[in-house]
Amino acid sequence: MTDQLDVERDGPVLRVTFNRPKAHNAMTFAMYQGLYDACEMADADDGIRVLVLRGAGGKAFVSGTDIAQFAGFDGAAGVEYEERITRVVRRLEDTEVPTVAAIEGYCMGGGLALAAVCDLRLATESARFGVPIARTLGNCLSMDTYALLVGHLGPARTLDLLLRARQLTGAQAHAAGFVAELVGAEQTVDAVLAEVVETLLGHAPLTMWATKRAVARLRRATLPPGEDLVRRVYSSADFATGVRVFGTGERPTWTGT
Repeated sequence: MTDQLDVERDGPVLRVTFNRPKAHNAMTFAMYQGLYDACEMADADDGIRVLVLRGAGGKAFVSGTDIAQFAGFDGAAGVEYEERITRVVRRLEDTEVPTVAAIEGYCMGGGLALAAVCDLRLATESARFGVPIARTLGNCLSMDTYALLVGHLGPARTLDLLLRARQLTGAQAHAAGFVAELVGAEQTVDAVLAEVVETLLGHAPLTMWATKRAVARLRRATLPPGEDLVRRVYSSADFATGVRVFGTGERPTWTGT
C-alpha cells in the first residue's frame, strides 16, 4: 500500500508492519490511510482470521504522528486531524477479526491509541508506553482517545501518564492489565505472538466478533463531544511553539495561550 507500511497475508493472518524504523515508525497520513485500507482488506476476505500490527526495526511500535504533518495547523486543522485519527482508530476497533499489537520499544502518542484499540497487546519488558505531549508538543487528544486510555488504565493512571508526561515500562503496562502477554528475557516476540495467534485461530469466530462489538458499543455509549477542547489547544501559541522547536533540542516555554 505504501513503502512505509507493509501489508502481507500469511495464510489466515494479515500482518501490518509500520516500516519507518529510522523515524521510530512515526505515522504519516498515508500510513494512517494504509492501515484503514488494511482493515478493509481483512474484513473483505473471509479467509483472514486475525490481524497483527507490528513495528519494523525492533526499537518502536509507533512513536506517534510525524511532526511534519502538523505544519501550519490551527484550531480547525486540529479538529480535522483528530477526527482523521478517530476514523482510523474506530475502523481498527470495528475490524471483524481479532486484532493483536506486538510491541517492542516506543509506543507513543498516536501509536498508543492504535495499540489501545487493538483487542490484545503483547510487549517486551523494554517497551515504553506514553503520551508526552505536555512536555513536547503542547497539543491534546481526541475525546475518543481519552476514553480509550481511561477505559484501559483508569482515570488516575491516565492523568498521571499525561500530566507528568510519564512512560510506562512493558512490565508496568502488564501489571496494569494493558498488556496481555509480557515477553520475558528468555522468550522472543515471534514465539509469543505465534502462540497468541494460534489460540485465536482455534476459537469460535462469531463468539469473538460478538465480544468485540459488545465491548466497542459499551465504550462509545456515553462518549461526550470534545471538539471545543481540541480547537482551543490546537489554535494556541503553545502548540505552535511545540511544533517549531520539536527535535531541535530547544525546550518550549509554555505560556498557557
